[in-house]
Amino acid sequence: MATITECRGALDKLADNLARTDGDVRGAAALDRTLSCHLTDLDTTFTGRLAGGRMLVESTAAGPPARKAQIRLAMTGDDLVAMVNGELNFAKAWASGRVRLEAGFRDLLRLRSLL
Repeated sequence: MATITECRGALDKLADNLARTDGDVRGAAALDRTLSCHLTDLDTTFTGRLAGGRMLVESTAAGPPARKAQIRLAMTGDDLVAMVNGELNFAKAWASGRVRLEAGFRDLLRLRSLL
């Protein structure tokens, strides 16, 4: 089972990857939205912002998200690490229910290029 430290490392790697993108992916990452990632097996939530093409993780808290972020993800820590490492396809994990993504309709349309 992935640790909180490994999951934080995966989120940092994802943030670095987003910062280096260009084209349509860069446009999708340029949203200014709050986000949360709840790791169901660790019962831990990372919260932050997606802004200016960068993802910034601001805090970590025990339990589910205290506030409803504009973009919300929920998955296991192992799935987060596997997705960031390219071992798990996000679209397939989302379609099978392993990953939950909740966001407004317009945000979902813009985010699909990131998937």
